[in-house]
Amino acid sequence: MADTYAIVETGGKQYRAEKGASLVVERLRAEAGDKVTLRPVAYSGGSDFVAAGDDLEKVKVEAVVAEHLRGEKIRVFTYRAKKGSSKRSGHRQALTRLEVTDVKMLSRKPAAKSEAKPAAKKPAAKKPAAKKTTAAKKPAAKKPAARKTSSTRTKKES
Repeated sequence: MADTYAIVETGGKQYRAEKGASLVVERLRAEAGDKVTLRPVAYSGGSDFVAAGDDLEKVKVEAVVAEHLRGEKIRVFTYRAKKGSSKRSGHRQALTRLEVTDVKMLSRKPAAKSEAKPAAKKPAAKKPAAKKTTAAKKPAAKKPAARKTSSTRTKKES
C-alpha cells in the first residue's frame, strides 16, 4: 500500500483513494474520460494526517472516469408465511469505475470559484418609484356566536 492516501466520500459512501488505484463507485454524471475531483474526508501522507478543518480544503484528489458499468444482479424475495403472499424482484446498481490520478496536499488553499458574470450587461432602465400608500386597516375579528345552554330549553310539565 502507498504511503499517501485519502479517504474520499462519493455517493454517501467512503473509499480509500491512492494514486493509481481503481475505485468502483455509484454512478457519477460524467462522461468516460472526464476528470472528476473527489471530496476528501481524511488525508494521510507519511507523517501528515488531516481529518478536519481548513487543512482538509488543501487536499486534492483527482480521478478520471474509466467506464460506466452495472453491478451484479441482486435478487429480492419477500414472503409472508401462511398468507399466500410472495414477491420476487431484482436490482442492478449503476456504477462508475474511477482511476485515481492524483492524491496530494497543496501548500495553500485553492482560490474560491467566482460566478461567471455576463460579458456586456445593459444597465436596467429606472422605473419611477411607486408612491407609498398607507396600510389599509384590517377589519375587526368577528366574535364567535353565543352558545345556547341547557338552562334555556323549556321543560314539559306533567
